[in-house]
Amino acid sequence: MRILLASPRGFCAGVHMAIASLELALESNGPPIYVYHEIVHNRHVVDRFRSQGVQFVSDLSTVPEGAILLFSAHGTSPAIRQAARQRHLRTIDATCPLVTKVHHEAIKYAKSGFTVVLIGHAGHDEVVGTMGEAPESIVLVESLADVDRIEVSDADKVAYLTQTTLSIDAAREIIARLRERFPKVIGPSKADICYATQNRQEAIAELSGEADLVLVLGSRNSSNSQRLAEIARQRGVTAHLIDGPQDIDSSWLMGVETVVVTAGASAPEIVVQECIAFLKTGFGASIEHRLFREENVSFPFPKMA
Repeated sequence: MRILLASPRGFCAGVHMAIASLELALESNGPPIYVYHEIVHNRHVVDRFRSQGVQFVSDLSTVPEGAILLFSAHGTSPAIRQAARQRHLRTIDATCPLVTKVHHEAIKYAKSGFTVVLIGHAGHDEVVGTMGEAPESIVLVESLADVDRIEVSDADKVAYLTQTTLSIDAAREIIARLRERFPKVIGPSKADICYATQNRQEAIAELSGEADLVLVLGSRNSSNSQRLAEIARQRGVTAHLIDGPQDIDSSWLMGVETVVVTAGASAPEIVVQECIAFLKTGFGASIEHRLFREENVSFPFPKMA
């Protein structure tokens, strides 16, 4: 058996920044530190911080007044920020700057009188936060059928934005349908789907052609990790989304000669290496490193407000 180890994989710059911000807050202040929703969508990361005294909350009324609250990488709405101020919470905004960019675009288009079509997944933390910027102006679409059902007051004033962790192919199809329905639709000057999501998707699309099996390290609630497994399946390759080696069923590997291993943008490298060790020990696997594109992006740490 051989392992094709995809690169880039794992943590993106936004996840690095959010995790490092929480680590620094713990080091400087000690527990408890409160985080609104999960810091990132990864079970391994969340469990590690929980064991260190971090409390993940979905209701700010459970956070003591004056406590330290960190906003996760996915961003949050103005209403939640206002609620934090009312409780006199000391806040650290670890929102990924690429998500913040989408928020600013939503505000800009809404103030200019546009109906804003947000392409994304209902209930995802990032989508909830973005829609909270201008709920009266934003319409969420998840599919081509949703596009066909859109009703707007002015077909000449429609703009679109996308969740940063979408499938590039799916977003492209939906945008094309929007252009058919609303020929004057406008969008951001640069794609909202983040560089790390694109890089990981393009790498897995290329490597799937050599694979008998694809293993994607990432949790079930990680949108970008889900998309990686979907891309492999769309190319006719069996793919499994796993949190670690404990999730690997040895029957998956019967007759398999080539396994592609990658990781979503919120999955830590330690779980990748644990899976590689499992495949080496149990199946005598060798590793081939496949570099698709270099990543040298970094984001500055946020300050406490």
